[in-house]
Amino acid sequence: MLPKCDVIVINTPLTDKTRGLFDKNRIAKLKKGVLIVNNARGAIMDTQAVADACSSGHIAGYSGDVWFPQPAPKDHPWRYMPNHAMTPHISGTTIDAQLRYAAGVKDMLERHFKGEDFPEQNYIVKEGQLASQYR
Repeated sequence: MLPKCDVIVINTPLTDKTRGLFDKNRIAKLKKGVLIVNNARGAIMDTQAVADACSSGHIAGYSGDVWFPQPAPKDHPWRYMPNHAMTPHISGTTIDAQLRYAAGVKDMLERHFKGEDFPEQNYIVKEGQLASQYR
């Protein structure tokens, strides 16, 4: 099916079987000029293989809001490849996500005013360093 598709939209969870699913070999099977929209996870794609295929024109366009790694470093190849439409990951703007954020902020403020420690998983930065779960 891959050689016949003009557009491929990826909406699959990241598992051991899907990690690196779109590698150099699979991308080579895609129709020349294909457009890819990755709504799933960046690690489903082989980062360099996508960048190379966009540079050669095999992939006519690649878009998504998921990077690997995430957050993407400044020198990430997808930032500089041609014909990309990468955007920030904004799934947190749903009403459900906002309710979770509000509950989390309330919990952290209550802990702060009681003099309690924050749960480790709630830190993004601690003591001037990126928290261990993000390194």
